Amino acid sequence: MGKRILVALGGNAILQPGQKGTAAEQVTNIDNTVKQLIDVVEKGYELVLTHGNGPQVGAILIQHEMAKEAIPAMPLDFCGAESQGLIGYMLCQSIRNECAGRGLKKESVCIITQVEVDPHDKAFRNPTKPVGPFYTQAEAEQRIAERGERWIEDAGRGWRKVVPSPEPKGIVEKEVIRDLVDQGTVVIASGGGGIPVCRNDQGQLYGVEAVIDKDLAGERLALDVGADIFVILTDVSHAILHYNTPQQKPLEKVTLEEMKKYIEEGHFRAGSMGPKVRAALNFVKKGGERAIIARLDQVIPALKGEVGTQIERVCSKINYSC
Repeated sequence: MGKRILVALGGNAILQPGQKGTAAEQVTNIDNTVKQLIDVVEKGYELVLTHGNGPQVGAILIQHEMAKEAIPAMPLDFCGAESQGLIGYMLCQSIRNECAGRGLKKESVCIITQVEVDPHDKAFRNPTKPVGPFYTQAEAEQRIAERGERWIEDAGRGWRKVVPSPEPKGIVEKEVIRDLVDQGTVVIASGGGGIPVCRNDQGQLYGVEAVIDKDLAGERLALDVGADIFVILTDVSHAILHYNTPQQKPLEKVTLEEMKKYIEEGHFRAGSMGPKVRAALNFVKKGGERAIIARLDQVIPALKGEVGTQIERVCSKINYSC
């Protein structure tokens, strides 16, 4: 068998900027993405997928809010599970169709994935992740008074609820995911960072209202399934030093020690490239062969080492076979 790769899809794989988010738009975007992913499968790689879910879970929250007088609104962990099924359905169907069109015999399955977090994680004391629709200040203040929620003003666009973003501790379904990957199945798992859950004193799981960063959860999943390469596909071609300044410089081949230094110097913002770089660094630090940050449409040249930011323990001078 070929090398095993975990691909973390950015939001642009499912919904492009300026689109409304119709079913047809999302299916078309996913079909285009899947064509490139099946190119990877045809090269002999074992493929595991994870993905973001921000626009989708945001739409689900709005739907629940607007219909709350008719049916009970569901909590955030339920909405996250709903989005995993929605996106997983589109990805699985597209993968099956693309493989059939190429004469490939390949099974694909989506696992609704729970990701364990620590109930004492410091993030629960300081919620920072905006979720859901925008509200007026008066509406936000009413919900704060009635429900005890945390809200912030978001860049002049209105007020949004914020929830904790705790660190992922482990993938609850990791054994079954790995078994399926070992059988050659293309597995979609841990969508949107997974459904955050904690354990009570009896070891039983329960959902919590939080959002786990999907790249950090992807790193955890990549290690749990024994991936050789962790690929983060996004809307930019590289991680960049001195971003948006005249001195900006794309990072190409980078060692662990170099990337640690750049993180300590504060080059990567917490809300954008920061988690991607940290996830990639952690994967290699914990035993992964290589981590890549690259643009969505460049997955094959990125695997060859020709484009993107390539993070290794010690940078090699070779070109990777693909």
